Amino acid sequence: MSEYYYKSKNQIKIDSRKFLQFGSFLIAFFGFIAALYIFFPLISWQIYFAPVFASNELTAPIPKYTIVNKSTVQSLIAATTEKISGIDYTNAQNWFPNFKTEDKSPQIQSYTLSIPKVGIKDATVSTVDFDLSKHLINYSGTAIPPNKGNAVVVGHSTLPQLFNQNDYKTIFATTYLLKIGDEIKVKIDGIEYLYKVFNITVVDADDTSVFSQNYDDSYLTLITCTPPGTTWKRLIIKARFEKI
Repeated sequence: MSEYYYKSKNQIKIDSRKFLQFGSFLIAFFGFIAALYIFFPLISWQIYFAPVFASNELTAPIPKYTIVNKSTVQSLIAATTEKISGIDYTNAQNWFPNFKTEDKSPQIQSYTLSIPKVGIKDATVSTVDFDLSKHLINYSGTAIPPNKGNAVVVGHSTLPQLFNQNDYKTIFATTYLLKIGDEIKVKIDGIEYLYKVFNITVVDADDTSVFSQNYDDSYLTLITCTPPGTTWKRLIIKARFEKI
């Protein structure tokens, strides 16, 4: 004997209502995730940078807090869009597409850089390519230590807890902890040169003024993405040669 089952109209309405509720929940959930992804740089800024910069009392133009306004939101959305678009940030040329490099043959192909304060020792700095997954980059067209001028060194950062001195995709993750007066050491042909940090700033990602050359002394400029784990802004750490 066959049995027949059927749903009443009330049961169908209840099922439809549950489906709509579940669909609404999914939309709200994914909307929350999208908003969190967009505003993650702002959250990261407050977690990592605001306390550090406030305690440092730096004179450099670093905001002690960030106001959410139309301009900020547009900037955050633009940074998120770039990240989703799959721009290869292991190629240093993609960091500053509007900056024209000079085709010069450097006197040396590489040197090492150490920052004792943040656990970086003898990191390789290449002067002949732009591959940030293999080493730091002394950006083409800028000076090379200890020559006079501004040597611009670019390196990757990520969330501080993922820092690994041997992984060039995370090597600058803790550079935000540097303060004015901290030491940066450069070794070339077995000779070590000492630089001391004198200025720390945060600039927009498309700001190429950091490449400006000043030949009254030997300068070293470190550049990495900030806040940690984002590509929203650029952390700029400037150091000056110290005569030993």
